[in-house]
Amino acid sequence: MNILQVNSSARGATSVSSQLAADIVQKLLAEGTNGKVVLRDLGRTPHPVLDEAALQALFTPEDARTPEQQARVALDDALIAEIQAADVVVLGVPTYNFGVPVQLKNWIDAIARARVTFRYTENGPQGLLTGKTVYVAATRGGVYRGTPADTVEPYLRNVLGFLGMQDVRFVFAEGLAMGEEAAGASLAAARQQIEAAVA
Repeated sequence: MNILQVNSSARGATSVSSQLAADIVQKLLAEGTNGKVVLRDLGRTPHPVLDEAALQALFTPEDARTPEQQARVALDDALIAEIQAADVVVLGVPTYNFGVPVQLKNWIDAIARARVTFRYTENGPQGLLTGKTVYVAATRGGVYRGTPADTVEPYLRNVLGFLGMQDVRFVFAEGLAMGEEAAGASLAAARQQIEAAVA
């Protein structure tokens, strides 16, 4: 089994979402999941934004691309190959200003490619990244789950589902900026959620 862990926090070693994502991976391995773990840390190695030059490269026929365009497309190809090979995807996702980090948005823009990871049919769009389980370690400074302020969970369920990933399991750690007691209780609850999600 291939596990792809994608961290999107800009906090580096102090990131709670990255630590919870690592805890999920370790729990999967402890449950007897043998296989390869690939770690993609977008905070340490950000993926480039989908700008005009990237779009031109993607829409230029492969045999007509300049060396620079080939190199730009190859960056996206590498991310697509990683998620295509993964059986399990573990995302570390903090909430920044009521949304996902730009690092994660750039990753999503890179892996969402028509005719490769999704396609349009007579019956509508069809995701091609099927048969995968996705775990999301979602962290927030405040408490937003189940409120209109939570745009992260609906967005991720929508875009991952669009790409064919329907089995998406969330682990939440909220209120992390609301004092030590609240943060400690939230982390303890998140670790219990990991147990339930993996089991």
